[in-house]
Amino acid sequence: QEQLVESGGGLVQAGGSLRLTCAASGRTFSSRYVMGWARQAPGKEREFVAAITRTGGNTYYADSVKGRFTISRDFGRDRVYLQMNSLKSEDTALYYCASSSVLTASLGEYAGWGQGTQVTVSS
Repeated sequence: QEQLVESGGGLVQAGGSLRLTCAASGRTFSSRYVMGWARQAPGKEREFVAAITRTGGNTYYADSVKGRFTISRDFGRDRVYLQMNSLKSEDTALYYCASSSVLTASLGEYAGWGQGTQVTVSS
């Protein structure tokens, strides 16, 4: 399993936007797997955020981010993105990406977690 690297986090005011990027540190990965994003806030369990199928034709979102976040993949650049709009203070967390063989919200089905990228939303 390739190691994944997340980037793009930062400090943003409530209502602002950020775009996170997920890339593989080794071989091309994106076309072979379902890709997903999860997050973990301090003192809380890691939770599912969004996922996208191999072809990019189907997506799946947690209710808490539906309508505000968009997951996408760029096959040419071998990247997966998470566009986050209308950010709220409760979105503050360490965000991770991982791969799976199925489109699911169950984080046990994902592997290759990276170190994460910190998103902090100030109110």
